[in-house]
Amino acid sequence: MNPIQEKVAACLKEIRKITDFVPEVALILGSGLGALAEEIQIQETIPYEKISGFPLSTVEGHAGRFVLGTMGETKVIIMQGRVHYYEGYAMSDVVLPTRLMISMGAKIVFLTNASGGVNSNFKPGDLMLIEDHISTFVPSPLIGPNVEEWGPRFPSMGEVYNQGLRDLILSVAKEENIPLQRGVYLQTTGPAYESPAEVSMLEKLGADVVGMSTTVEAIAACHMGAKVCGISCVTNMAGGSAKNPLSHQEVAEMADKAAPLFKRLVKRSIEEMKE
Repeated sequence: MNPIQEKVAACLKEIRKITDFVPEVALILGSGLGALAEEIQIQETIPYEKISGFPLSTVEGHAGRFVLGTMGETKVIIMQGRVHYYEGYAMSDVVLPTRLMISMGAKIVFLTNASGGVNSNFKPGDLMLIEDHISTFVPSPLIGPNVEEWGPRFPSMGEVYNQGLRDLILSVAKEENIPLQRGVYLQTTGPAYESPAEVSMLEKLGADVVGMSTTVEAIAACHMGAKVCGISCVTNMAGGSAKNPLSHQEVAEMADKAAPLFKRLVKRSIEEMKE
């Protein structure tokens, strides 16, 4: 085993001392969206600090624990608070939780985030189904020795966000009468918000929203053979296009406002993902 694989294996061993829970879906909750974890049938909670070697979130509003339970009949593990590259972690640590949840048994990884709107047709409070992403502004999580047990050295990214899952989420949104944008998510390193010139560049590159997470987790999950889907909550217009200086508090407040629709959409979608 290489050191990255050993670290994931060690965290898995720590988890298995606490629970033998085998999830079907892994759900990562973004900034301001953590309240969804309180609405499932909870079987177990595991604070990250109980897992030796596990990276700890330092961002306000990220609870820092796994919540295990069910949504309907679907067994789900929720990451209530993620870690980010801008916190100073190695990229292998940023995606370690994703790899760990898949190693626990998850076949689907459902990613969520708070984002800034780049597409001028979007507005704060919109939810966007992630159809594709742009990851070239952050280091790949696959740099370094490849772990063949996880996936191939050169994995295809032709369909990172599974079409079947996207169709399912769109169907649920229609049934629940929840407006849902569709588009491309672009990840930057952060933690600074975007300048006006950068927002203009991102729009020309084809990004609809921008944020500081998600694409690296999607790549790691896709590499390991998991099905991936994602929803982005547009909490503000991207940094340089905002009329007033942005703050993390503003992002969290808008996420709170969007939370009822977001929670309904995610919960219903996961209930439909029962294998």
